[in-house]
Amino acid sequence: MQNKITASIVIYKNDLRLLKEAADSFLNSTQDSTLFIIDNSPTDKCREHFQHPRIRYIFNNKNLGFGAGHNIALKEVLAERVSLYHIILNPDVYFEVAVPANIYSFMEKNPTVGLVMPKVLYPDGRLQPLCKLLPSPLTLFMRRFLQFIPFWIDRMNHWYEMRFSGYDKVMDVPFLSGCFMFLRTDALRKVGLFDEKIFLYTEDTDLTRRIHKHYRTLFFPDATIYHHNQRGSYKSLVTLMHHMFSAIKYFNKWGWFIDDEREHFNQRILLKFSE
Repeated sequence: MQNKITASIVIYKNDLRLLKEAADSFLNSTQDSTLFIIDNSPTDKCREHFQHPRIRYIFNNKNLGFGAGHNIALKEVLAERVSLYHIILNPDVYFEVAVPANIYSFMEKNPTVGLVMPKVLYPDGRLQPLCKLLPSPLTLFMRRFLQFIPFWIDRMNHWYEMRFSGYDKVMDVPFLSGCFMFLRTDALRKVGLFDEKIFLYTEDTDLTRRIHKHYRTLFFPDATIYHHNQRGSYKSLVTLMHHMFSAIKYFNKWGWFIDDEREHFNQRILLKFSE
């Protein structure tokens, strides 16, 4: 029997308390579902904490990266037609029981939608503006290295993070965060999985824009999740380097300063808000 929803979490030496919170959020809010925990850590010490009949724990014994890790679960889900929808979960998110059912109902009523991201809040209730236009190289450079010029950054983020929208309505978005991606599995069959050449960061940008070509990719504020958002690339030189190399691979793939599709998608979104 085909399940309605599956999910996967890729972990690498994560905080066990937060990870349990994320896993419990999914297991407590779904039935007849499967949660894949893909462990890229050096050891499998987390295995003993996730002995559950609806958990598939997979230990890789090496760090494959975010996208390649999730693809292990997605390949099984698609090959065996396990579920109608699959959720990409970060190990530092949590949510109320009604969230998956709420988004599932919305997706069932809107078959042209391939991907949904709910409203994302910090644990203290502040909004995380995770709806974005497709980035240019200058956008990513400024956001990462020019934080000391807040006027420029705030002005840019007003547009790039779609803050002008108010985050209070369902809206089309060409780049949705990978912290919580509610995916239609038929859409993945059409466009493919995460690009495994991108090790960490920008893989969610790449996948969202591929889905956006064929389906609607939506922000859905009628469901809310909470995200600790530890922002690893701002705290570690290693993850910063991963971020930079991933951005290079992303722009090599789609175009650096000339990307007609990026301009088309972004302008189409902006025009909707100028009508």
